[in-house]
Amino acid sequence: MTFIRCEILFSVLLARAAGRALRSPAWLGVVGCLLLTGCTSYRLGTGSSAKFTTLYIAPITSEALIPQAQALVTTQLREAFIRDGRVTLVNSAEAADAVLTVTLASYNRTVAVSRPDDTGLALRFDVTLQARATLLDNRTKQPYFSQRPLDAKRGVFTDSGLVPSEYQALPLLAELIASEAVHAVLDTW
Repeated sequence: MTFIRCEILFSVLLARAAGRALRSPAWLGVVGCLLLTGCTSYRLGTGSSAKFTTLYIAPITSEALIPQAQALVTTQLREAFIRDGRVTLVNSAEAADAVLTVTLASYNRTVAVSRPDDTGLALRFDVTLQARATLLDNRTKQPYFSQRPLDAKRGVFTDSGLVPSEYQALPLLAELIASEAVHAVLDTW
């Protein structure tokens, strides 16, 4: 039984037992037994399992002109897979069942909001980091997917200057790219 069905069952039985609770403690025992037996198969998580157990994340490459992004995205990517826990990360491609390669493709900045006192100056920019991911089955050398786009977009306010604002937004963009990569690699294609 799914969690939602268990929750509905509990609320219906509790509503019916509300008037009888003081008169019949056995009724609450019946409700408790039904809940415990009906919800025993519920499991947290996505329910999908990967087709591999070990994963190697190749060093991030970059075609975008954004300094220090490679190390930051690599760190966020590794942490995201470790946090998820469905696969084990290994330190070499030879020891892995699958290899993930990510390339930072582009970094764009567009004006989102102009300053009210001078429309030629921006108050907020939308910055977008785009990447491409390839997941290779290391046993058969066939790709699970190739050049899958990963996009991250954040708003950046220029109150303290554009460069510091972009620098502060970069970890958030890296985290979004990492989250999309985990979803692309581990969830059902």
